[in-house]
Amino acid sequence: MHRATALAWSWLNLLNKKKYDKLLAKCGTLDDALLALDEELLLAIGCREEGMRSALTRLAALDIDRYDQTLQAAKVVLLTLDDAAYPERLRQTADAPIFLHVQGDVTLLAQPSMALVGTRGASAYGKRTAQECAAACVRAGLVTVSGLASGIDGEVARETLREHGRHIAVVGHGLGMTFPAEHAPLRAEIIARGGAIVSEYAFDTQVLDHQFVARNRIIAGLALGTAVIEAPLRSGALHTAQFALEEGREVLAAPGQLFDPRAAGCLQLIASGQARLIASPEDVPASVGAVVPLSPLSSYEPQSDAEAAVLAVLTTVPQTADALVPATGLAAGTLIATLTLLELAGAARNLGGGEWVRA
Repeated sequence: MHRATALAWSWLNLLNKKKYDKLLAKCGTLDDALLALDEELLLAIGCREEGMRSALTRLAALDIDRYDQTLQAAKVVLLTLDDAAYPERLRQTADAPIFLHVQGDVTLLAQPSMALVGTRGASAYGKRTAQECAAACVRAGLVTVSGLASGIDGEVARETLREHGRHIAVVGHGLGMTFPAEHAPLRAEIIARGGAIVSEYAFDTQVLDHQFVARNRIIAGLALGTAVIEAPLRSGALHTAQFALEEGREVLAAPGQLFDPRAAGCLQLIASGQARLIASPEDVPASVGAVVPLSPLSSYEPQSDAEAAVLAVLTTVPQTADALVPATGLAAGTLIATLTLLELAGAARNLGGGEWVRA
């Protein structure tokens, strides 16, 4: 796909996976579909009248060169579903977004991660639970994922940074704005500390309620599992949990006080058997197979390019040598030799059965 095509289609805020598949079936490529774009084609792929008119109006207003310059100035990377850098866990989901706009470290999206979500109106108990669970994830070498909202999301991001971890914030609007506005400094710190801000929407897209529901599937899709920290019965966090369940991902929920409506959603998830009970913060990373270290991870400095390649992808989530070969780009023999040297240096650990973790 040509970059101009990707820019144009992403600008339209039009394509979900269903419409994308229909377009490819009709036109073969998005390049050809853009050339054929008219009312008839849009109606054929399932657009309603209002959506069709909005798309054609936005397309007529698009200055591709100027828009490209805007993204580059804001250091926004545009990923398409077919890009090698597109995160594989998200690509495997039923409704994977066709486009991702990313500020920060794009490679972070492929790292083992855990989503921690909850209500905007968090209690003191909920905030502390979010902090402790986020800290446990960081100690276990996991990236944390949340939505940059007030309440639980904000606590997860801040605690991750306090623990020197890295955070992915998925937002329900374009990257040209921050919502809530008071989280602008937090957003900047997430990026500065090696994290990433992610959106499926065009740069200028404003806040609309339905977009926050849609972004929840991305939060769940990026992560190995989702922990619901505190949530009432009507909560976006429960939508995130449902998306995770539909994709066969782990779901956990923290218990709360019986008569506190802010805990009702979590209690329902636990009572229905849909979510594991969080009995301790360490349960969260352990649920996705992360080996929680008893001491801080080794600060070993790689002694070769091969060691650097291995340490860049080796985490506390067990991985087989076979999986590490394509991830590192090393030949199998070189990988095994490098893992052995790292084990001798105390930087890697062989769990047996061909699985390795960061020590």
